[in-house]
Amino acid sequence: MVKLVAMYKKPSDMDAFETHYREIHTPLARKMPGLKRIEVSHFTGSPGGEPKYYMMAELYFDDQGAMMAALNSDEGKAAAKDVMSFAGDLIHMMFAKVE
Repeated sequence: MVKLVAMYKKPSDMDAFETHYREIHTPLARKMPGLKRIEVSHFTGSPGGEPKYYMMAELYFDDQGAMMAALNSDEGKAAAKDVMSFAGDLIHMMFAKVE
């Protein structure tokens, strides 16, 4: 299993960010073919004080091929376009193998 990890810095307008993420972005992302599950976490602190990131979303897929197919699908492109429209300056994405 692999996952796309999206780390978000703290938005200036948290209410607008949360509303858009929950009502628009997540429904778009859930349409991606091959997506197994989405987990969203909001950071509450870190050992060094204030966390660098505000939120993390993890999107799980069976394997790298399924993830890349999902990202390159029309649904994946729509989700990518959307996230760049409201959080392009806040997001950092990585791929990870789940062990």
